[in-house]
Amino acid sequence: MRIGLIGTGRIGTFHAAALARRPEVDSLVVADVDGARAADLAARLGATAAPSVDALFAPGAGVDALVITAATSAHAQLIARGARAGLPVFCEKPIALDLPGTLAALTEVESAGTILQLGFQRRFDAGYAAARAAVRSGRLGRLHTVRAMTSDPAPPPAAYLPLSGGLYRDCLVHDFDILRWVTGREVTEVYATGSDAGPAMFREAGDVDTAAVVLTLDDGTLATATATRCNGAGYDVRMELAGEADQIAVGMHARTPLTSAEPDGPGAPDKPWPGFLERFAPAYEAELAAFVDVVRGELANPCDGREALHALRIAEACELSRAERRVVRLAEIAGA
Repeated sequence: MRIGLIGTGRIGTFHAAALARRPEVDSLVVADVDGARAADLAARLGATAAPSVDALFAPGAGVDALVITAATSAHAQLIARGARAGLPVFCEKPIALDLPGTLAALTEVESAGTILQLGFQRRFDAGYAAARAAVRSGRLGRLHTVRAMTSDPAPPPAAYLPLSGGLYRDCLVHDFDILRWVTGREVTEVYATGSDAGPAMFREAGDVDTAAVVLTLDDGTLATATATRCNGAGYDVRMELAGEADQIAVGMHARTPLTSAEPDGPGAPDKPWPGFLERFAPAYEAELAAFVDVVRGELANPCDGREALHALRIAEACELSRAERRVVRLAEIAGA
């Protein structure tokens, strides 16, 4: 199998290395708008550097599938080009930063009848998979409360914020996706609020550095989702699920950056998670392995583009709720 990868930044480099280790991948071709960066990565991995991104779509390029890890602003266009070329595509989230762009790209994929797998890596994390199994088996009894959280150890560069889509679309969208995946339920309404009391760059970008959302699921289960860019203790991603029979937690680990205030409780971890690549490295590997199996016809698509649309609609509802300071029903958001 010959796979083309577009985008050789941090996540692109990680994905390229994962693909290069797959025995099913005979040839890996990497491309980037920064040709020198692509050539350097290719040399390190024993891959081939394409002379340009366009070269991957040229007649005779001979790629069997495409992995998109380019800048977010390029995702929708590259997905559409891949669909028109008849290529199965894996793309890091999001498809686009708005609903019209997302829907247009999905229309291209569905019209072409091709495959689009989205990179919501938490679906491939062992803890979240175990939580899903526990919920679906009935082990927890009736689920009444879910608490999800994502806490970044430090803010991203200021230049990234205006391009990110904001905290709900860029960060909490992972929590919205995994909430649906673990529980098997749909969100019916949200109430969201946020704070920009941290670094001034968030206010300047019209974004918030910390957010909280209350979500109601279609069976009456209540969920909260919180996020912050300013968690100095380390990278902290967790989910707690409480039912009438039992409760469980995802993300409780020796490296979880959490210190008990109890006299006999656990202290601070010796080596807290520094970031998402370290915390979710096995999940990232697993989602790429799954994509290879999808391309080979050995696995159904585990996370198609419509799944990304559902998560984005929740994020859009949150933005509207924060702006208008009211409960927003998902029925108000286009794209259902």
